[in-house]
Amino acid sequence: MNKQDIAKYIYDYAKEHYEDGGWDVIVECWTIDDIANTLEDDETQEEALEGFKSVAAVHAERQADAMNCW
Repeated sequence: MNKQDIAKYIYDYAKEHYEDGGWDVIVECWTIDDIANTLEDDETQEEALEGFKSVAAVHAERQADAMNCW
């Protein structure tokens, strides 16, 4: 799989999990090209997904903190 295919997979995964803590930020703020540009040359689809799960988790934590401020 090339970077564009992996990036599309990540973006589609984010769309499917839009309501699941932080993935909405990936959908709303990242393009497929943005995602592709962050991937390593030899990164697998599974490795890329794990990396973006970490990104989504950071955004989910920030969203939770923002909700707790009210």
